[in-house]
Amino acid sequence: MAAPLSDKPLRLLLGFDYGTKQIGVAVGQAITGQARELCVLKAQNGVPDWLKVEALIREWQPDAIVVGLPLNMDGTPSEMSERAEKFARRLNGRFNLPVHTHDERLTTYAAKGERLSQGQRGGYRENPVDALAAALLLEGWLAEHTSGLHG
Repeated sequence: MAAPLSDKPLRLLLGFDYGTKQIGVAVGQAITGQARELCVLKAQNGVPDWLKVEALIREWQPDAIVVGLPLNMDGTPSEMSERAEKFARRLNGRFNLPVHTHDERLTTYAAKGERLSQGQRGGYRENPVDALAAALLLEGWLAEHTSGLHG
């Protein structure tokens, strides 16, 4: 699902690392191309507390949303890809914002590596990497789509 890039300038985006038990959320700026982790939302079988999602949308007022698309290593869609695309369509339908998907292969792996380099050894249940993975996928999307804005 790739919403066309609109003529409206992109300034602020929210990124979602979709999962069935938790969904990482990050915020990013198109001007800098950088993102940072915000929070991790609990999910029941992939369904978040939509009131919490709405509160984030109201608070940050993003110009667009990016949802990580969990593809297989060979680039083919995975079982989770379909669920992530459905989540992206729901975000678009509920909040009437442009929603883009972005290949998120290896973002969780990279997020765990980053946490290891910061001294975290395991304990991902207590200190999940989902929001960091959301920041990494959002930065990846920004790098691909906003290079003309900063450079």
